[in-house]
Amino acid sequence: MLKLYHNHLSMNSRRVWIALLEKELEFDLVDIKLDGDQLKPEFLAMNPFHHIPVFVDDGFNVVESLAILDYLEAKYPSPNLLPSNAQDLAVVRMVEMATVNEVIPAMNPFIYKMMGFPGNEDLQKLEKAKQQIATGLEFLEKLLGNRPYFGSDQLTLADIVAGCAVPLLPMLDYPLNHYQKLNAWAEKLIQRPSWQTTAPTPELIEAFKSRMQTLMAQRQ
Repeated sequence: MLKLYHNHLSMNSRRVWIALLEKELEFDLVDIKLDGDQLKPEFLAMNPFHHIPVFVDDGFNVVESLAILDYLEAKYPSPNLLPSNAQDLAVVRMVEMATVNEVIPAMNPFIYKMMGFPGNEDLQKLEKAKQQIATGLEFLEKLLGNRPYFGSDQLTLADIVAGCAVPLLPMLDYPLNHYQKLNAWAEKLIQRPSWQTTAPTPELIEAFKSRMQTLMAQRQ
């Protein structure tokens, strides 16, 4: 049986979860609470970096979400989530890396602020993050072009990676109104059953905020 060690609020975990659902694979979800489960010896034996997700396939452990996505695509290629054309494949990879390296790091200060974590009220830092997000979204808007998905007429790994981040921006007071193509793309994605199944509920978000704030208060 396939197993995904994940946390419901993790974008990294969610992208693998969505890929498993899109490929209609049978798998078990193992919830990892990020206030200590990731540091337990049994988890560290699978991933010494104590990060999620971890994917296990018949005793073979795969860490790092992008590596897991590539593994799934190679071993379970139906439905295909990668284009074969060289330029389209490059678009998919550029979207993945721009999302992971540029957009998500710029989102983090707003996520921390929303969660009520201290030290995230620096207006200059937030403005710089906004500019970085804008640059990333402009880049993604151009790469999307007039196609329904990145690099394809069908869902790709790029859509899964970017689609776990970009549609969250309006929740962080960063609307997508200035990016008409991305906005339409995001609206279409969140209607898919895989996105709806994996979407974090407000109750989960509030419970996580409360738990993290309690832990920070204990450490002060």
